[in-house]
Amino acid sequence: MKVKLLFAYNKKSLEQRTQIVATAGKLSRFPGTVSEVFKDSKDYAKNKKFIERVIKMGHDSITDHDYLVFSLENVTPMVEQVIIQERFSSFTIKSRREVNFAKVGFVTPSFRDKDFNLMANNLELQKEYKTHMKFLFKSYQDYVDLGAKVEDARFALPYCFYGNIIMGLDAHVFKNWIIRLTKGKESNVSELKELGEKLYKIMEEHAPYLKEMIDNFEMDNYDGVEKLLDENIKDKSYDIIDKVNLLSYTPNTDKVITTSALMRVYGYSYEKALKIYEEIKDNVELQREIMKESSKTVDKKELKQVNFCFQFPISFAVLTHFTRHRTHPILIPDFVPIKDLTKYKIPPSIEKIAKEKYIDMFDKNVSVYNKFKKLGVCDEDLVYFYLAGNMLNITTNFDGGTFAHIMRLRICTKAQWETRELAYQMRDLVKNIAPIYGSILGSDCEIFRICKEGKESCGKLEALNSKK
Repeated sequence: MKVKLLFAYNKKSLEQRTQIVATAGKLSRFPGTVSEVFKDSKDYAKNKKFIERVIKMGHDSITDHDYLVFSLENVTPMVEQVIIQERFSSFTIKSRREVNFAKVGFVTPSFRDKDFNLMANNLELQKEYKTHMKFLFKSYQDYVDLGAKVEDARFALPYCFYGNIIMGLDAHVFKNWIIRLTKGKESNVSELKELGEKLYKIMEEHAPYLKEMIDNFEMDNYDGVEKLLDENIKDKSYDIIDKVNLLSYTPNTDKVITTSALMRVYGYSYEKALKIYEEIKDNVELQREIMKESSKTVDKKELKQVNFCFQFPISFAVLTHFTRHRTHPILIPDFVPIKDLTKYKIPPSIEKIAKEKYIDMFDKNVSVYNKFKKLGVCDEDLVYFYLAGNMLNITTNFDGGTFAHIMRLRICTKAQWETRELAYQMRDLVKNIAPIYGSILGSDCEIFRICKEGKESCGKLEALNSKK
């Protein structure tokens, strides 16, 4: 694993960044404009001491103004899946839809027991683990050689393969991640702890004003909620649902969006907006156009006044297609301990050309995992037996603006087939309870008669235009 700042900050840069954070801390209480406060904050030592005092008081939001960009090289999807859930960070990840991962390499953990002590037979376990992982990577390449697309073959990838990530985050989130990865539950996974320790060293050099707060932060390396549930819940079986479920939604969605538009534009009271709505409620085309125009804006204010909560089954392979959208809160089952490796998705192209080989591969993976589990290897070191095709249930809550945006992307024929299938199911459920809002849910070509794919366009826009 290589972790480094993507830019080589020098001493002058550190002093300037610290000056900015100190200015943010002083602005609310010191006289003068931003420029004047900044100009008067030139002493690095005083700035650092001032920042430490302010964040010790709990006002660590001032560190939002210091931004860092990292390169994470040769990290596994376990790192990716954990850190990408941070909604206030930015990530760009090498695509498994476009790039062949057969020879990227993989991590081999040092296997520990349930007390996190190194197993006496660690070397033997590592040897068997490597043999098994090479078998899985060979299977991946076999599917490609047999004619499967790379985006389908990736369902065979074990979650130990090396990936590369560009990660951007402000110092506030930077501090939180160091604490979580070095002191929290995540620190029990060796790779995550290693990442946390490397980030800590970078912090010492490039954001040292965070050090005291991190060092003094106390956090348990276990999940209190999990502990309570384990003591009181007997049935811990894991069932993968077979379709998208709409768990809850804003009642009268179409009415809420239209009245929200009236309140925003004219400043109406809610009562007056309801009265005006009654006068135009039968004008479906007007309401549809209001929603369509709102969906064109950056903020989508009217649409964001409604919400839809879904639970749906998804493979690990395309989980990031939803986690990457940062404007919806997403609930993902914990990766430790492993829930059930026997539940997986078979990509259509592989089902046609190598179904039995694919099933046999998953069966062998379960067999090796069970052997390691029986020998006493801790759950935190078994996470690399996840295959990208394994399934899990996720739950998330979309506001109407975010949902319309995601539908534009995921219903497009260029979208990955599994996410497209899920998007169609979600859209159909929303159309049933909000037909007017539902009419603006679709790809760019369907709703706005535009296509941004250029030469890679599927041709659907031309077909739609020819029907006019």
